[in-house]
Amino acid sequence: MNATANPPQPLDPRTLPDHDNLPDNAYAYCVRLTGPLFMQTGSMIAYYAAGGGTIRFEPLTASSVAGMVASRFSSPLYSRDWVVANGQGHVILGDRGYDINSYDLDEGNLTVRAANLLAFDATLELKESIIPGFLTLIGTGKFLASSSGPVIFVEPPVRVDPEALVGWADCPAPSQHFDAGWMGHFLGAARGALFGTRSGEERQYDFTGAGTVLLQSSERMLEDPHVVRRLEGEVRQLGPNQLQHLSSVVQSQLQQHRQ
Repeated sequence: MNATANPPQPLDPRTLPDHDNLPDNAYAYCVRLTGPLFMQTGSMIAYYAAGGGTIRFEPLTASSVAGMVASRFSSPLYSRDWVVANGQGHVILGDRGYDINSYDLDEGNLTVRAANLLAFDATLELKESIIPGFLTLIGTGKFLASSSGPVIFVEPPVRVDPEALVGWADCPAPSQHFDAGWMGHFLGAARGALFGTRSGEERQYDFTGAGTVLLQSSERMLEDPHVVRRLEGEVRQLGPNQLQHLSSVVQSQLQQHRQ
């Protein structure tokens, strides 16, 4: 290890924050564990068990947590990638160097991008949103979410870049808005041509009504493999002509990403 003029001080378990980021570190968050905590697999980077005890990380299929999971976690699609942490002590979480923040819900209803959600109290109930790639938390408790850069809070009415969207609270789900110039190009094109939207300048999410929208200060969206799983389930319902059309759309999107 290279010596520096002011080397960072090692963590002291006696002075760890109970529910906060580590000192001068927006990329790691410390939770004082006193009860069950749902955590995304891979988000734990270290933990200190209190009083010589232990902290258990159990899959959602474990019989010891099955009853709680059945009543609090209503998203089978994501169940393989979550665990329940139990015990007494401090758990430190991280997510690929992204900013991590804690949020409080008070009898609230918040929908968040699944790839950004890291952990939530067992007092909250999780459901799968009708919008692919998003999960909804309902009730009272804390949850942790990561973001590419600091989070910005805005009030509707507002249109946002889909790649910058982290989630929304206490407001209706968004509708999609397409830029008038892009739509004019689309409607005037030859029948059967394939078009894709490539940025928030062409397609936005349109929020109306009361509530709060959470945005990250970057368009670097976290990829969610579960969206592919959900699409795979839908693909089984398609016929040969529809599958061929979908294959053409996928090839078109791949070409756009290569440009």
